[in-house]
Amino acid sequence: MPTPHLSIMVVDDAKFSSALIGKTLSQAGYKDIRFAASAAQALAQLEERPASVILADWLMPKMDGLELTGKIRQLDEATDHYTYVILLTGKEGDNILAEAFDRGVDDYISKTQMAEQLIPRIYAADRLCNTLQRLLRQNQMLTSNVHTLEHLNVIDPLTGLGNNRYLNQKLNDSLRQVESRGGALCYLLIGLEDAGQLRQQHGDALFNELMHAVARRLQQLVRPLDTLGRLDDNHFVLITVLSNLQECSPSSFKRLHEGINLKAFKTSTGYVTLKSGISLVGMDNKSLPVAPEDIRQRASQLLPEAYVSGRVTATRMSERG
Repeated sequence: MPTPHLSIMVVDDAKFSSALIGKTLSQAGYKDIRFAASAAQALAQLEERPASVILADWLMPKMDGLELTGKIRQLDEATDHYTYVILLTGKEGDNILAEAFDRGVDDYISKTQMAEQLIPRIYAADRLCNTLQRLLRQNQMLTSNVHTLEHLNVIDPLTGLGNNRYLNQKLNDSLRQVESRGGALCYLLIGLEDAGQLRQQHGDALFNELMHAVARRLQQLVRPLDTLGRLDDNHFVLITVLSNLQECSPSSFKRLHEGINLKAFKTSTGYVTLKSGISLVGMDNKSLPVAPEDIRQRASQLLPEAYVSGRVTATRMSERG
């Protein structure tokens, strides 16, 4: 049985051929049938509303059926959709058809056998489309559930970095390491001063894109074994353990500061510059024991000065007597 509301689009520059195909599909019970006289018209319609099945002439002026298929696959990627593409062709030969399948075509109908092949091929596409769309929906639900679980666990779903819970765990681990093995711990709070304003001006989509770009930039600027995470909407955190407290100084993180402030971030709407501040809290085992919350609070208190001064502001936790 056909699915009456299966979305079908017929793309053919020959009006008589389109009309004949449309009539045959209507008689078979299909109701959602659209027509386009060129590949460009088809793409414009698909951007407004996707189709489940495309019936397209292989040979069309300006953009043929294979080129159209490539554009459709790009749209599918952007919309988490799958369009079943059937080309109408008078071409013959295994090499020609192999090329079509290699470029994303799902099926073809020989124009010389249109009357016999059209409806059986559409029925087959109908069945497959129902299955494909169901699988896509299930995959979207699975992805959504994974993101939810990650958020509840230790991963920030937007950037893929560790979240606040992850940072708390790593800060405690690093404090234990310094206590048992020596060395020094550096806690850096990286604040994006104008992030909230950019979000208001440009919306959540660009803000999310920007946060993802900041995360990638930071990953390039830190050492592989450093702990990097996203604390909240406007703050990232870097935790690193060094050999001695002298290394835990603003000069050690000058490249990090300049890497965020002096180089714009590329987004889909152009390049965006950010003003960031970095506060640094350092300590060694002479400062222990110290509560993780005291470290975080000290870094937060220093951050406004970092914004005003345009440099890394630093302090060291005092030695315990």
